[in-house]
Amino acid sequence: MFNIEEELKKLPAKPGVYIMRDSKDAIIYVGKAVVLKNRVRQYFQNSRNHTEKIRQMVEHIDHFEYIITDSELEALVLECNLIKEHRPKYNTMLKDDKSYPYIRVTVNEAYPKVLFSRDMKKDKSKYFGPYTSITAVKDTLDLIRRIYKIRTCNRRLPRDIGKERPCLYYHMGQCDAPCMGYISEEEYRKNIDEVLEFLNGNYSRVGKMLQEKMQEASEAMEFEKAAEYRDLLGSVKHIANKQKITYTDLMDRDIIAFARDKDEAVVQTFFIRSGKLIGRDHFHLSGVEEESDSKVMDSFLKQFYAGTPYIPKEIFLSAEPEEQELIEEWLTARRGQKVLLKVPQKGDKEKLVELAKKNALLVLNQDMEKIKREEAKTTGALRELAGYLDLPMVDRIESFDISNTAGFESVGSMVVYEKGKPKKADYRKFKLRTVQGPDDYASMYEVLNRRFTHGQKEREEQKEKQLDEAFGSFTRFPDLILMDGGKGQVGIALRVLSELNINIPVCGMVKDDNHRTRGLYYNEKELPIDKSSELFKLITRIQDETHRFAIEYHRSLRQKSQVRSILDDISGIGPTRRRALMKYFQSLEAIQAAEVEEIMKVPAMNRQSAEQVYEFFHKQTSQ
Repeated sequence: MFNIEEELKKLPAKPGVYIMRDSKDAIIYVGKAVVLKNRVRQYFQNSRNHTEKIRQMVEHIDHFEYIITDSELEALVLECNLIKEHRPKYNTMLKDDKSYPYIRVTVNEAYPKVLFSRDMKKDKSKYFGPYTSITAVKDTLDLIRRIYKIRTCNRRLPRDIGKERPCLYYHMGQCDAPCMGYISEEEYRKNIDEVLEFLNGNYSRVGKMLQEKMQEASEAMEFEKAAEYRDLLGSVKHIANKQKITYTDLMDRDIIAFARDKDEAVVQTFFIRSGKLIGRDHFHLSGVEEESDSKVMDSFLKQFYAGTPYIPKEIFLSAEPEEQELIEEWLTARRGQKVLLKVPQKGDKEKLVELAKKNALLVLNQDMEKIKREEAKTTGALRELAGYLDLPMVDRIESFDISNTAGFESVGSMVVYEKGKPKKADYRKFKLRTVQGPDDYASMYEVLNRRFTHGQKEREEQKEKQLDEAFGSFTRFPDLILMDGGKGQVGIALRVLSELNINIPVCGMVKDDNHRTRGLYYNEKELPIDKSSELFKLITRIQDETHRFAIEYHRSLRQKSQVRSILDDISGIGPTRRRALMKYFQSLEAIQAAEVEEIMKVPAMNRQSAEQVYEFFHKQTSQ
């Protein structure tokens, strides 16, 4: 038994991270402290100085743990990682987990490539970005290939020069084929230098070059070529017009400002690279109602830059973060060079921050109604459900269904909803082992017994290995089980839980004569639901999703069984060739329509086996 008063006495006077957990062992808050002993004790002292949010959090604390670090900076890094991984309920949370594309130039190679990259690695390549539009990156790469004819292949040059024929891009006029030695390393390097200049924002040189070539082609009456240069020139101008020069010092900066309303905030970020605005994006924060502007900015900076590979030299802010010096130290360590956080007070810099703030306010106003509707559909509906069933809270729901055709290939499905949204990573399928024939009650008993027996086993293994977090998919139990049926199905679920000594509320979805949900069966009573309520709509979505998942699994097993039985009738076609045929053709109809030469392209097939497959289907057709 965890005694909070006794454990508070054991807290060390050292920096570290503290983790608050509820009675279900879920992490509800993560924080850092310069002195753990002082910081954690504050939560359990006189609550008059606490905000309502903190008071609610403290009421739900069942036990806590802590991790000692060597410095406050280490505690900050650990805090960021834990918040991102566990997304605790009472932390101010960044809702958007976005990543931005980069353009990567492999300048360390003899014949460099210009590539699309999802992240920025610590290699010898040169990176440009981040860009907020994937389409813009791909358009830019396409333009570079057409103008500078840079290779895209993975051949190792100059080692592989002349070993293979040039690729399609060479024949399309979009590559100078260095793989064949058609361009020298020196000439190719000149093209790369121009690409780097182009990506750095110098468009005038390439624009002038394309203008001259267009004029020359036109004078030579090569109008198709002139039109091609004209289109390329138009593309360059289009990309150039997207760039807004903000400063002449060519520095990299991020501009960050936010607008807030009650518990929601929108943060607007401008990305300035080499003095040019290359993109912008906005992010949503929740849980900000009782937080100061400094605390909100603090939370955003920690979560955003914990997941962003590139850190600019300067970051202009609309509010000074609570832990500015510590965050600067952290960002400096990540960048490897000094990083400054500034709140501009006048001039163009202040105007740029104000512009970002206006954009944030615009997005907030546009999105607030959408946010409210989404909240009503999800967490709002869950609060309604918890109140309806007189439960303290409902966060995780598991719903089960059985699907079969006259008892053939009976399957069960488990669908999981968390915070009112489907959590598909936790969905599970069950192919029934013990039940023969169309017995839905026996089938449901097997599915539920397997699910919770497995969950108990994983929990025991977790304790034996002294792991803090769930390591198996069944370890976390739901707050509510939803059965696709009334009294009978609920009775089966309660029987399984009773036999396993597990206490979880069980609710049945009662249907009318048209198989539509009309109410819930709970604690031996049928409770009607207002069909216009968000609760009714959520229950209907869960019911439909549970049916869909079960039926799709059942259908896939039927199809596999049918395909297997037909292909098994072909002489010389065993399991390996059967799988290869289905992987290559994807359907029985495609195999049936294929000629011998096409069938021979399948791995593991030779002419004899291909002819056997062809003859089998065409013989079947002729009969």
